[in-house]
Amino acid sequence: MDGHQAGKESVPVTNDAAGQPMSTHNKVLTTGAAATQDFEPLKNVCAHLNAFHAYANDPSRFVEANHYCAHLNDEVRQCLLYDSDGPKARLIGIEYMITEALYETLPPEERHLWHSHVYEVKSGMLIMPNRVVPEGVWRIAENDEMEQVVKLYGKIYHLWQTDKGHRLPLGEPQLMTSFTADGQLDLDKHVGDRDRRFGSDYKANAEARKYIEEPKVHPDADMTWKKT
Repeated sequence: MDGHQAGKESVPVTNDAAGQPMSTHNKVLTTGAAATQDFEPLKNVCAHLNAFHAYANDPSRFVEANHYCAHLNDEVRQCLLYDSDGPKARLIGIEYMITEALYETLPPEERHLWHSHVYEVKSGMLIMPNRVVPEGVWRIAENDEMEQVVKLYGKIYHLWQTDKGHRLPLGEPQLMTSFTADGQLDLDKHVGDRDRRFGSDYKANAEARKYIEEPKVHPDADMTWKKT
């Protein structure tokens, strides 16, 4: 699917590889590996989050990303980023999330590469997609997750510029960032489209998260928006 910039019609969220056939040989290898290997690092994934990432060097460009995150320890999370939540989703990048205390130990030039999650949480943009759990039960679980994420700082690199329509991960890794304020992204258009696909509602999320306290964002974070 062709990519877009902020003013174009839609966010690329699927990929043309989904329709490509897999050989019988590779199917057998995949099935055999699943039956005989443990994949222990992947078993630590405990949360699927969905949000939007902007390019740090050009925040008019952005893509939707599905995060599959694991706790490395109490201070560090590590997430695999995919362009969809389907079985043939492309691995497009990685994100690390760390606590405020750990962030403050970093040198200033390193802190500039990290972003906050306050707006993503409070606007309702960031979601933990729900497929099967009753809404009331899921809301409690999702809000508990948001209470933690709102305090974390993230560092993202995308390896695959899907918004340019690339069929392979070309070029250098791209530093990405989060959205931090109203007006940076048309929420009704782009987040609304995502909500229709996932059965979520960012406005209802924002209302349900009003009680979540906003931490003070370190002045060295979110440098993309301070340079524009």
